[in-house]
Amino acid sequence: MLPGRLPSQECHSPGQIASTVSDGGRTVLRVRPLPETDPGTPPLTSAPAYLWWVARRQGLLLLGSSLLAVASAVSLAALPFLLGRVVDTGLDDGLSRDLLVGCLLILGAGVVLALGNVFGHVLDVHNWLRGAFRTSQLVGHHVSRTGDAVTAELPTGEVVATVASDALRVGEVFYVTARFIGGLVAYLVVAVLLLNSSVVLGVAVLVGLPAVAGVLALVVRPLQRRQGEQREAAGRLTTLGSDTVSGLRILRGIGGEDVFTARYREQSQRVRHAGVRVAQTQSLLDGLQTLLPGLFLAGVVWVGARLALDGEITAGQLVTFYGYAVFLTEPLTAATQAVHVLTRALVGVRKILRVLRVPVTGAERPRPAHVDATASPAPGGDVVDEASGLLVRGGTVTALVSADPDETARIATRLGLLGREHADDAPQVTLGGVPLSALGLGEVRRRIVVAESTPQLFTGLLREELEGRADADVPAGLTRTREEAEARLLGAMFAADAQDVLDSVPDGMDGEVAEKGRSLSGGQRQRLALARALLTEPEVLVLVEPTSAVDAHTEARIAARLAQVRSGRTTVVVTASPLVLDQVDEVVLVADGIVRARGTHRGLLDGTAGTDAAARYRAVVSRAAADETPTTAREEEHHEAARR
Repeated sequence: MLPGRLPSQECHSPGQIASTVSDGGRTVLRVRPLPETDPGTPPLTSAPAYLWWVARRQGLLLLGSSLLAVASAVSLAALPFLLGRVVDTGLDDGLSRDLLVGCLLILGAGVVLALGNVFGHVLDVHNWLRGAFRTSQLVGHHVSRTGDAVTAELPTGEVVATVASDALRVGEVFYVTARFIGGLVAYLVVAVLLLNSSVVLGVAVLVGLPAVAGVLALVVRPLQRRQGEQREAAGRLTTLGSDTVSGLRILRGIGGEDVFTARYREQSQRVRHAGVRVAQTQSLLDGLQTLLPGLFLAGVVWVGARLALDGEITAGQLVTFYGYAVFLTEPLTAATQAVHVLTRALVGVRKILRVLRVPVTGAERPRPAHVDATASPAPGGDVVDEASGLLVRGGTVTALVSADPDETARIATRLGLLGREHADDAPQVTLGGVPLSALGLGEVRRRIVVAESTPQLFTGLLREELEGRADADVPAGLTRTREEAEARLLGAMFAADAQDVLDSVPDGMDGEVAEKGRSLSGGQRQRLALARALLTEPEVLVLVEPTSAVDAHTEARIAARLAQVRSGRTTVVVTASPLVLDQVDEVVLVADGIVRARGTHRGLLDGTAGTDAAARYRAVVSRAAADETPTTAREEEHHEAARR
């Protein structure tokens, strides 16, 4: 196989890869989608075990590319042999039938070599993309299920680097694998042919080439160590950069920008110095890759020339030996590149395994023995939190009120099975009588949505920001028209009183939302997050302080519209705002983590739930009412800009 280079990201589409197959005698190009439907569950014991697992997952691809690589390499190895035979035949017999056959064989070997290289490269790229994207999927899926555990155990930059660079290193291993196997087979074939022609030259090749490879291997170990150091320094630099950017507002407030800039500059220099050390070792390896095979080639040619002068080999055999000597530098280059790529991949896989070993938050557990394995609650069932004694009747809008907002927020978190798992004997949250822990996280996430008090917005079009579940309430197999989808988005924006966001974002629904929604005010971000939550159309919607950042007039409109939109569907609102409490079906008072009273807002104020409960409730609600400030939207935006 001819020398190749590692593929670049720019040359290939990340969403699809091409593969060649035979269809009725015709060679056709088919496109298979990426990413994988199921990336699988890898072993986390060691880096070699992980790479072997990935190799087995794409074993057929590796087998196909290896067979093509062997065919190409053997064809290339056969060319010097055939050329030597043609030279001897031409010198002895002139233009003869044997000379013509030899020329045709050379042509055939060239055709096989060309076709093998073309289609082999396609499969090599296929292998590279499969290995890299499978690893990226594994990291992405795992991180999404670890919650805050991954950031508690690993720096953010470390996690980002696993996808940005380490996953690509894994793909490179499978890009060079076939070429390495082809070169190894071709080396053995050439060694046999040389031994048949000249024992002296055959032994020289069999001993000399491994000796050259051994010298090159001595450089690989320090290269691996320096690459590991450079990778560590780069990960710390990425972490420092992300921390600085996320805390830029705070740094400006305390005048610490220069200090953190100096820290970033210092770490950047460490990365540069580490990169220079890697480059020095890599340049030494590259130089030896050229020098040692060249010396080896010169030695083989010198010995062959002496044998030809002594009459022990023919002129054609001398040409063959020279061709073999030139050819054998290719397997050596392939082996050196394979070792170099494998070295970098092992460093990267160790980092990947650190991420994959982070425990999953809220991992799905086996259903308890007393729960039917096929049990799934019917829609509209009651939600019960056994720890607090909370009962949310199906189809009602219920508010949770407490003097300590953290108490009700913790209950809301439990209702969505968020946070770390509890022991099996701990109080359960049930939906329609079935424990949430027995349903599995997938079903819980589909049926229950918790919108927390701090909205998280993402970069992208406003339309895409809202369409978390584009077809949430559409029957399977059907889709909305564009007009229906637009009306649905505008309806949610109206319910959240977020129409002014359309004016704030250039191009409206097709406008770009900046990172974390920083171009919007706090109230706009909160209302946009509320609209997004409403659009998920869940069976149970839990809203934590959905109106804490808006003025009283806006809050009153949201409260009325929210009650109307969610009428007949189970909804839990954590709030102490009288404007919202007056619109819900039922209010639940929580104190010390336990439900103390329930009823309507006016009933609790009037004392129908009991004197003590009424007094507690009035204290909480009156304090919330006193804390509200009748700011206008313009004043809110002014204060938000000042805080930025």
